[in-house]
Amino acid sequence: MTPPLTRHLINEGIRVNTILPGNFESPMMAGMPKRVQGSIAAMSAFPKRLGKAAEYAECALFLLGYDHMNGECVRPDDMIHMGRR
Repeated sequence: MTPPLTRHLINEGIRVNTILPGNFESPMMAGMPKRVQGSIAAMSAFPKRLGKAAEYAECALFLLGYDHMNGECVRPDDMIHMGRR
């Protein structure tokens, strides 16, 4: 949806960027057993850990503050790309 929304809103002076996060520490993740959390974190290329809420916020603030960024999808996912089932 990012490209069509960007084209639709560009004349209004509204920028559209999307954050496509990978595995982050979250209440849902905290409810999983530690071995499952460790297994998911081990899938990361680098760093081998779950993302933190502060890192997500830092990405969002970057996108808000960088006026030349428009119509982009940013992937803070530590190179985790889920395979097909």
